[in-house]
Amino acid sequence: MTKTRKKSYRKYILIVFIIFLRANFLYSSSDVKIKLGIDVLVEHNFSEISGKRVALFTNFSGRDSKGNLTLEILANSKVCTLTMILTPEHGLYGNKSAGEKVENSYYWNIPVISLYGGGKKIPATLSDKFDVIVVDIQDIGVRAYTFISSLYYLMQSATELDKEIIILDRPNPLGGVSVDGNILNLNLRSFIGLIPVPYLPGLTIGELALMMKDEDWINENKVKNYEIKLKIIKMEGWQRWMQWEDTGLNWVPTSPNIPSVDAIRGAAMLGWIGELGLFSVGIGTNLPFQYFGTPDFDNDFFSTFENLEFNGVKLLQTEFVPVYGKYANLLCKGFLLRFEKTNDFTPFTNGIELLLKLRSIYPQYFNLEKIEQSKKQMFNKATGNEHIFELLFNKGGKEEIMKETTNGLIEFLKLRKNYLLY
Repeated sequence: MTKTRKKSYRKYILIVFIIFLRANFLYSSSDVKIKLGIDVLVEHNFSEISGKRVALFTNFSGRDSKGNLTLEILANSKVCTLTMILTPEHGLYGNKSAGEKVENSYYWNIPVISLYGGGKKIPATLSDKFDVIVVDIQDIGVRAYTFISSLYYLMQSATELDKEIIILDRPNPLGGVSVDGNILNLNLRSFIGLIPVPYLPGLTIGELALMMKDEDWINENKVKNYEIKLKIIKMEGWQRWMQWEDTGLNWVPTSPNIPSVDAIRGAAMLGWIGELGLFSVGIGTNLPFQYFGTPDFDNDFFSTFENLEFNGVKLLQTEFVPVYGKYANLLCKGFLLRFEKTNDFTPFTNGIELLLKLRSIYPQYFNLEKIEQSKKQMFNKATGNEHIFELLFNKGGKEEIMKETTNGLIEFLKLRKNYLLY
């Protein structure tokens, strides 16, 4: 890294914080095995839900450490009764496209109730069908992914229906160290961002649930004596430095465009950029969120990126053809992203750096007249900050833009310490 680059990064609180954490947490072992929340529940002989009727929020990523489906484990249990399965965006099998409606169905004659596409809460008419809500689903650790939004409304349902909610905790696949991006501006709340956390909060789903409860974020109307009966069944053996590859677990796709952990890393860096509709981010290829480009890049475009350095990712010059999505069936010139497994990873900041470089050499892409209003709105919702767009498209300076990418981060890092379970 050049001296100029190092001086630039010293200005950003996020990088300093991650370096501090790295000194405390960055080590690894290839043969580490952990126990997931579902493993611990089974070891306890389901004592936390013994004799109860269970509504399970899950999809095909909800499995024990041996790969057995949690829904089948509970369905086969003689200690509790699985009476319904609740599913998020992408459906039970994780095969529905983003935004595609998910219909109700059955699995092993057990009703599967969609919490995406219609109501986001459990219908009150089903309240007498279950005693407790159990959550076992693999989040990806990125704010814009909607599983946490579904959990938010599920926690509201639990309170409104006077039910206990139990989270079977699972790893954050990006680890519990890297924290990156600005805090969501609550004026931009949407289903791709409901709570005031950074783009990468660096928390497990259990830790996020605990934060939502104790910070009273679930209580939108600020009702007095608003009580959420929440219990977290912690993992055993997981530590914050661990990324997915360190857990000894196999990855199960959580949605069509998240077939691998590298797709998560790419989504954290490129997913929100894709909302602009200017570039292909690999949707429609066999490596979603790992390609980046357009048909219009110059033949020698790559040479202009030689001095661009990122934390945790390398850019390889390539060409690719998406079969659907942006620039479908067109030859795109661009990059293949190759990720390093590191707790120094700052994908949101990397994405901002990439956009700034592109703006300097291809200013024509940053013409407000080229951006549809709906694309601008989605970009603002995804980033959680309307000022980033305005600065990017109105010749704002790098220092101003970088300041916005860490907006609210100091306060969040202080708050976050109160909710670390590992």
